[in-house]
Amino acid sequence: MYDFPRVHRLPPYVFATVNALKMQMRRQGEDIIDLGMGNPDLPTPKHIVEKLIEAAQKPANHRYSASKGISGLRLAIANWYLRRFGVELDPDQEVVVTMGAKEGLAHLALVMLSPGDVVFAPDPAYPIHPFASIIAGADVRRIPIGPDRDFFEDLTTAMKQTWPKPKLLILNYPHNPTTVLADAEFFQRVVDFCKDNNLLVIHDFAYADFTFDGYVAPSFLQAKGAKDVGVEFFSLTKSYSMAGWRVGFCCGNKEMVQALTRIKSYLDYGIFQPIQIAACAALNGPQDCVREIMDVHQDRRDALIEGLNRVGWNVPAPKATMFVWAEIPEEFRKMGSVEFAKLLLKEAKVAVSPGLGFGQYGDGHVRFALVENRQRINQAVRGLRQFFCK
Repeated sequence: MYDFPRVHRLPPYVFATVNALKMQMRRQGEDIIDLGMGNPDLPTPKHIVEKLIEAAQKPANHRYSASKGISGLRLAIANWYLRRFGVELDPDQEVVVTMGAKEGLAHLALVMLSPGDVVFAPDPAYPIHPFASIIAGADVRRIPIGPDRDFFEDLTTAMKQTWPKPKLLILNYPHNPTTVLADAEFFQRVVDFCKDNNLLVIHDFAYADFTFDGYVAPSFLQAKGAKDVGVEFFSLTKSYSMAGWRVGFCCGNKEMVQALTRIKSYLDYGIFQPIQIAACAALNGPQDCVREIMDVHQDRRDALIEGLNRVGWNVPAPKATMFVWAEIPEEFRKMGSVEFAKLLLKEAKVAVSPGLGFGQYGDGHVRFALVENRQRINQAVRGLRQFFCK
């Protein structure tokens, strides 16, 4: 047998068990309401699609593009940050375009980290946040997060107990999967802590626009001195419903951005240029489409939360992200999240993500993704009611 050490460091894919059962039931003719994967279902706004079509019809756009992103898109990104957050960025030195945030984060970890380096990553976490560092050969120390945790107390404790000292801290607010929020003061404390402890920061800002009830998500780069210690990733996936387009970007600390730019120059020729041109139209064009997408998801959130509460599963309404993070009802908690997710699939015909897939501290929860329309969510609630009535 061949030995592939980086693959061996990756654990079995927890979500695969539930996904396999879901596919088996669908093959048997069952109508499964899939609230598992956070795969946006709304169409990309029309003006963005039209710009793609227009650009794709020009043969000059069919050639290799620039791995760091075309200059027009990097300028659009810098202007977007200035309009949205008052953050000034040099589009040539402090911005690089990536094939979605996930690719960029993984390659940045690869260029920054060496075997033996230590990384702090949250737990629970979107899987690429810890595993990008593991793939790069580093060691990951998990920092538990949640509404009942003091992040800085846990971070300070981890710093005192870790040797060698960590090189990198990975953050993600609004947070997937827990929906925990951060404010401007939080990010300022992060910057100050990292300066005091010689830590670098990667912040995944995927849900910058996915906010409800008047909450406005701050950018990490708004904190004083943030560009001295870190970068921020954003993706057009959620805000503009462009999941399959794979357009993201990394901004902030010049050395980190340029390191990612350099390694990407060896790995790819950039995103298909018409997609980048359409991404310019997304960032530079009318933004009412973003709020419309958010309003749809807020309506779905309300339908799901109201429905869960009606069946006796009391879950707080999240103020951000496209997810609902639900603590497993007490009578089922000993099962663990994987078995409970399988039970919901069999009995209620509803697919959810088991919390264990996001880390050991997630095992008492399941995650609902708001990727079905209100009618289907109401159908899911009816299935849950029948299950709980049993």
